[in-house]
Amino acid sequence: MKKKQITFRDPVVERVVDKFVSRSDVGYAKYGQTLDNERRTKQKDLVGYLTDIQEELMDAILYIQAAREELQDLSEEDIVRKTACASHAIQQDEDELEERMKVVGQNGNDGLHYDSEHDGYMLDNDEIWGEK
Repeated sequence: MKKKQITFRDPVVERVVDKFVSRSDVGYAKYGQTLDNERRTKQKDLVGYLTDIQEELMDAILYIQAAREELQDLSEEDIVRKTACASHAIQQDEDELEERMKVVGQNGNDGLHYDSEHDGYMLDNDEIWGEK
């Protein structure tokens, strides 16, 4: 086995190289030989390699399609979830406004004493806000 020391300027490239080495280790453990040995000893010919490539690419296309569908499902789930959250928040705001208006109506006033600068939560009153 040959050892090399490599300096990587790009961590993405380094991770890909690590995956190649790992994949080679898996293949060696499974088949008991390297691709180089398989080629030199003619255990597989050119047609065999082309068949392997074709099958792997067909699998890759299936994986791409499955991943695209998974991404679409996640996106649709996010849209549904975000829409439900927004609808809930709007309903809460409407419910709170309705309750405030009921209180205003029960007190026999028209709500004009609420200060619009303070979202209607505080009375526009010199005792609360101080002199203007």
